[in-house]
Amino acid sequence: MSDGEPDVELGPYSSPDARATPWAAALAVLGEAEVFWLSTVRPDGRPHVTPLLAAWSLGGMCFTTGDQERKARNLERNPRCVLTTGTNALTGLDVVIEGVASVVAERSEREQAVADFERKYGPHLTSPEGVWYRLGEAVVAGDVRLYRVAPTVGFAFGKLPKSSETRYTWPCR
Repeated sequence: MSDGEPDVELGPYSSPDARATPWAAALAVLGEAEVFWLSTVRPDGRPHVTPLLAAWSLGGMCFTTGDQERKARNLERNPRCVLTTGTNALTGLDVVIEGVASVVAERSEREQAVADFERKYGPHLTSPEGVWYRLGEAVVAGDVRLYRVAPTVGFAFGKLPKSSETRYTWPCR
């Protein structure tokens, strides 16, 4: 899996003097964000949105879930999903990643993703006092599902003082 950079294009709804947000800036937001919102589709077509932890790893966005949780059951039927993060303010940068989720089966890939999660979330995952202590062990053992969202398209929305809409596209994999 490659961490290849996407094509970058400034969108039509940007301020006249706006510039496209470089992928490195969007990737920095993904790396610093603590909470993401995952959107999936229920079997009857209704949307489902839930907050979760996520990390850029294995060339895509990774997150965990139990196999009986609503999001896992939704992804079994329709693997297309969206992960969103950013600021809850009129300033800053919001980032959206659309793609196709798949379960990470290889132990070595699960180990790499766990290392990336632990680097990002630190004591929340690694300390006995952490809320998600031992989650990494459960992921590596395969007791908790690890999903990787292979990105197909993404967006960065720059807000005040200038608005910008940047579109990122990845080649088909």
